[in-house]
Amino acid sequence: MEIVESILDIPVQDPPEEEFSSADLIWTKFGTAEHHDDVALIPYARVDEFIIGECSNVECPTRFHIERGRKRSMGSLKEYKSDEYLEYRLYWCSFGPENYGEGGGVLPSRRYRLNTRNRAARPQSMRGCTCHFVVKRLYARPALALIIFNERRHINKSGFVCHGPLDKDAIGPGAKKIPYISNEIQQQTMSMIYLGIPEENVLEKHIEYVQRYGGSDATVSTLASQYVRKLGMIIKRSTHELDLDDQASIRMWVERNKKSIFFYQDTSETDPFILGIQTEWQLQQMVRFGHRSLIAADSTFGIKRLKYPLCTLLVFDSRQHALPVAWVITRSVAKPDVAKWMKALLDRARSVDPGWKINGFVIDDAAMEIDPIRDAFCCPILFSIWRVRGSWLRNVVKKCSNIEVQREIFKRLGEIVYSIWGGLDTSVALEELILDFVDQSAFMEYFKCTWVPKIEMWLSTIKTFPLASQEASGAIEAYHVKLKTKLFDDSHLGALQRVDWLVHKLTTELHSAYWLDRYADESDSFQHVKEEYIASTSWHRALQIPDSAVTLDDKGHLFAKVASQKDSSRTHLVWNPGSDFAFCDCAWSMQGNFCKHVIKVNMICENAKGCRPSMSFWSFREILIDLCKKPMDDSIGLDESVAWTHQMLDQIKQLVELNSSNDIGIVVNNMPLKWISKKGRTFVGIPASLPALPSDSKTITKNVQKSRKRKRLSRLR
Repeated sequence: MEIVESILDIPVQDPPEEEFSSADLIWTKFGTAEHHDDVALIPYARVDEFIIGECSNVECPTRFHIERGRKRSMGSLKEYKSDEYLEYRLYWCSFGPENYGEGGGVLPSRRYRLNTRNRAARPQSMRGCTCHFVVKRLYARPALALIIFNERRHINKSGFVCHGPLDKDAIGPGAKKIPYISNEIQQQTMSMIYLGIPEENVLEKHIEYVQRYGGSDATVSTLASQYVRKLGMIIKRSTHELDLDDQASIRMWVERNKKSIFFYQDTSETDPFILGIQTEWQLQQMVRFGHRSLIAADSTFGIKRLKYPLCTLLVFDSRQHALPVAWVITRSVAKPDVAKWMKALLDRARSVDPGWKINGFVIDDAAMEIDPIRDAFCCPILFSIWRVRGSWLRNVVKKCSNIEVQREIFKRLGEIVYSIWGGLDTSVALEELILDFVDQSAFMEYFKCTWVPKIEMWLSTIKTFPLASQEASGAIEAYHVKLKTKLFDDSHLGALQRVDWLVHKLTTELHSAYWLDRYADESDSFQHVKEEYIASTSWHRALQIPDSAVTLDDKGHLFAKVASQKDSSRTHLVWNPGSDFAFCDCAWSMQGNFCKHVIKVNMICENAKGCRPSMSFWSFREILIDLCKKPMDDSIGLDESVAWTHQMLDQIKQLVELNSSNDIGIVVNNMPLKWISKKGRTFVGIPASLPALPSDSKTITKNVQKSRKRKRLSRLR
């Protein structure tokens, strides 16, 4: 066939049939001798009829979904070629991709199923079909659409028919005609099953969403019911042990879940084991909430109980809750190894958004390597004291029986930390603490063995870096507590030394819990889940306590009383109010956690006279004072001061503009990142915002036409 090099030489085809397919068109080879495609030119108004006809293929009935789309506005290009697009859409057969059938093997039937947990989300339709085509609305001639077919046959990469009546090995009854289920629906169903929601409720919700997108056909409901039951059965039977040998098992998991891995390094004589996990949904949340915001690390989790410690990278979502966006399982904290996975994570985020950047990185371990963070993210480092505070409080309560002694020891520990800005000698303060409480042998033995050798390092880190706020520290702690509940409250405690068990728990139960939390909040569904999610941090629980419930001691602010909201006859006593080392007698605080009573009292103390400011404010003020004291002949120090000042000034301007503006749209349009213009980004689980009211009749007509097109596509044969 002759190769055409100009679109002007391709005839426009308009078949008389109401619905037509690729078989009704004459295809032309367009391009060059080295690279050319099969193309056809049709009226843009008839694109939907072509898609409907292509879906009605007798040999391979299917549906096509939009894998990728781009748009341009008229007048945006000053110079353009004849094949430049005004709108670009890549349509892919909904029976692919995922399992490409490498090696020419036949996919297993439902009669015998291998342990392929990663395909449980959509086992009937993940058939590896490579059929896909592109529709370009031409920039030069908007009334025409150029169809570029990359693969017309419904086959996998091995060349086998992979679905439809000609596929004798289709998985499960109804696999040839089952409706396409979106990622949002399948993830929602999986999350509910993993979280132990009764099957009846899962089925009801699943059918409701399938009918919303595919109509209320009885066959669709029946197939949806079968789908939920089979999916539940697969999940129930799935196990973390893909092989008896843990190392071999994790290699198999890595091979099957390449999309969810951003870095993997197997154990060798020279390299330690490193596994970096990030699902596509986590990547989306990292790009969305991490840009121009903070990333925090919950590091060295399970260092004493797990085979390999777990480090979690967190972003703060729209409610300032900590959201896990990556897990790193490794024992190595060496600079070269940390730099490897941090660079891989950053590259993955920038593959979605090249301009992605964070404003700060929060660490919680004084021993954590700082250089890889600075080299990779090029941002300020903040320090969160939640880990050291929680460890001290937990052991004070555990090893000291008298509550008055507990209060006094914890207060003195806080004064040692505050003293780093007062010029006091830390070693002298430690000696006085040990002498004054020498009778508390259990706690002092723990403190001298565990903390005295490294306390200078921790205090130096606290003094050097700006401190994260109590809200951020409370959010990180809330994630840590939830992680501990999910992992350590397990009947198979012998599995703690297996990496595949840890990976299984993270990517199923914990991932599902956070996915459903975000989905419930943004879609305003699952009200019980949404309420629990909102109240999951002590900061948000503290906001529910009225100011009238807090009473400060008039004599020196030694303590504060907080009336219980559930039991009016009960009052909680907060000792040392206004300090990050305040001590409350509630059960949650006694476990070593930031409690809502301490946070609420500290909120009140911020505006009360005679109370010292929070540690985060204090540290920030001291850093600014140090910057002001830089000598004029220290050019590097002055550059650093100017950089800090400009960065803070920009953020303050944005906050002032946001608070004073009456139109949020103006503020959003002036922001550096405009989400709607970014290509290739999908928002799984995030409902589309409601469209604004049209301003004229043309807009109304256009919206009605779009609505009709969607309805026609949803009623495909």
